[in-house]
Amino acid sequence: MKTRMLLQLYASRYLGGTLLACVALWELVARLKLVPKFLLPAPSDIFSEIAAEPSLFLYHAAYTLQATLVGFALAVVIGVALAMLMVQFRFIERTLYPLLVLLNSVPKVAVAPLFIIWMGTGMAPKVAIAAMIAIFAIVIDTVHGLRSVDPDMIDLGRSMQGSKLQITWRIRFPHALPSLFAGMKVAISLALIGAIVGEFVAATRGLGYLILMAQGQFDAVRMFAALLILSVVGLLLFFIVGQAERIFVPWRVARENMSTGH
Repeated sequence: MKTRMLLQLYASRYLGGTLLACVALWELVARLKLVPKFLLPAPSDIFSEIAAEPSLFLYHAAYTLQATLVGFALAVVIGVALAMLMVQFRFIERTLYPLLVLLNSVPKVAVAPLFIIWMGTGMAPKVAIAAMIAIFAIVIDTVHGLRSVDPDMIDLGRSMQGSKLQITWRIRFPHALPSLFAGMKVAISLALIGAIVGEFVAATRGLGYLILMAQGQFDAVRMFAALLILSVVGLLLFFIVGQAERIFVPWRVARENMSTGH
């Protein structure tokens, strides 16, 4: 365990050093004017832009975050329910699975205007687009987890007169939690992308709206500032899902520690 912690500490320091070196090189290139400022502003200018109007960026980031979290929550709830139905009833899988694949293959930017027409220009279409993009990863990974249970455990549940619902909820679902969280890690990033896509199409708030407004004014500094905040939000959301996995699936962490011999 101590060895693993030392390796993680070393990796984090190495990554931090690499990022600092890249930022320093970026700053040097910008200061020497090797690249025009409207193409690549200096990191110091980007941080100064955020520091000059922190409330503005916080306001738009909060709106995007709200749409992302609501869409992600809907994707998890609906996705898990669909996965359970698909595992229990073969005809539902044969009906829904092609529809999900078809829906996932359609470019979301092309579908987004329809959601704006149906739901208006408020938060609802952003939430719907975020959920639509994120749900596919949830369903696929959850179905995989529900079906990867040891058949002997299923037979044991049946021998104890367990119903299909009881076997799914008490045996399959706990076993599928690692796969579910793997899907959630992908889905949280996709939900953020969906919220931004919705804001690109029609919005008066959000980081996507802020990027579009900066683009219209050819304000590269503000665009990079919004992109930086968007990246930080995405990293934080991914980290939060990872921490939730450690809380709700502790046996997976223990198994990984045993497999590495620490």
